[in-house]
Amino acid sequence: MGEELHTRAELDDDWICGRLGEDEPWIMGAVHPPVYENSLFTFRTAGDLAEAIKDEDERYVYWRGTNPTVDLVQRKLAALERTERAKCFGSGMGAIAATISSLVSAGDHVLVLGSVYGPTTQFLRYLGKFGVTHDHVGDPDVLDSAIRPTTRVLYFESPSYMRYDVVDIAAVASWARSRGLVSVMDNTWSTPIFQKPLTLGVDLVVHSLSKYIGGHGDLVGGVVAGPSRLIRPLALTEYQLYGAAMSPHDAAKVVKGLRTLPVRMAAHQERGLAVARFLAGRPRVRAVHHPGLPEHPGHAQALRQMTGFSSVFGIELDTDDRAEVAAFLDRLRHFRIGVSWGGYESLANAPALTTEESVRATMGIPVGFVRLSVGLESADVLIEDLALALRRVDRLA
Repeated sequence: MGEELHTRAELDDDWICGRLGEDEPWIMGAVHPPVYENSLFTFRTAGDLAEAIKDEDERYVYWRGTNPTVDLVQRKLAALERTERAKCFGSGMGAIAATISSLVSAGDHVLVLGSVYGPTTQFLRYLGKFGVTHDHVGDPDVLDSAIRPTTRVLYFESPSYMRYDVVDIAAVASWARSRGLVSVMDNTWSTPIFQKPLTLGVDLVVHSLSKYIGGHGDLVGGVVAGPSRLIRPLALTEYQLYGAAMSPHDAAKVVKGLRTLPVRMAAHQERGLAVARFLAGRPRVRAVHHPGLPEHPGHAQALRQMTGFSSVFGIELDTDDRAEVAAFLDRLRHFRIGVSWGGYESLANAPALTTEESVRATMGIPVGFVRLSVGLESADVLIEDLALALRRVDRLA
């Protein structure tokens, strides 16, 4: 790629998503990059193979290490996050587990700020059997009292999982760096289109590619992005040994998802805000947790570090009755009931029906909490669907 195009790519997310790494003509004028589905790569001489194995992070030897189709995705994602390297995994948890494992040893401590993805917490608990401990803190103001001499990592999300609290990313990253910690942030909610934590001082960023970046509910994948000094050791050890490599077929789906990511995120933002505004102040809705609403306590901070808002947010129904929450979900017709989010389809999920009470209590999530993922259907249709569901709850009260 020429220097002029490289400079343009660094400044233009649309160009990165659609064209970065795709400047060479494909065979027969194909409009999509080829999928390299072979499991291994051969060499002309034994010496060539020996040299390649010395640097398997950079050379194509075996699918579990490197693959041209996956490499294309990694180049795009690193450029979107404005960093040097990215490594894709077969799932978001694959990326998260490998990232945390690469940064800790027996006896080390991980500090978690705010609410984070449930399986991330489960993984940190699992690490306890190897002598790695962790603590959760809900307020950045108490980080100093929670840090230990053995703390190595600060892990957080912004907006936070389920609660959608907004963290001052630059301040938290600066705090971590001044104390010798590696900061890791899950940026799945915003995508690199709306938020770039690495430019605010965060050391490593992880994503679930299954959500907005893939965007079509047809793949599971994850990525970690950051400077080469942190990504390269991870790529040579945890990536290889955990066996969580992304398949080239899933990588090809990510390439297609990236091509429409800027357009889809703009549509998600528009529809999500329309639905959130409708729900705010409705008689049977106690609260709407969407950072894009001016009344959200983190709205001002969000505007300082984000360029847009995705369409996953929480509402609190005015009820403490699980039956009423279930009735609300059952009445929905255009919102499907299910986990995950980020695709065309709109989804609804209620933690009170799926999550242990002790876990919800730790996260501060009430019985009436419902998570909505606004898809790409008409906002008017979705609003009508929610209005009818709220009427059903009203009749049951």
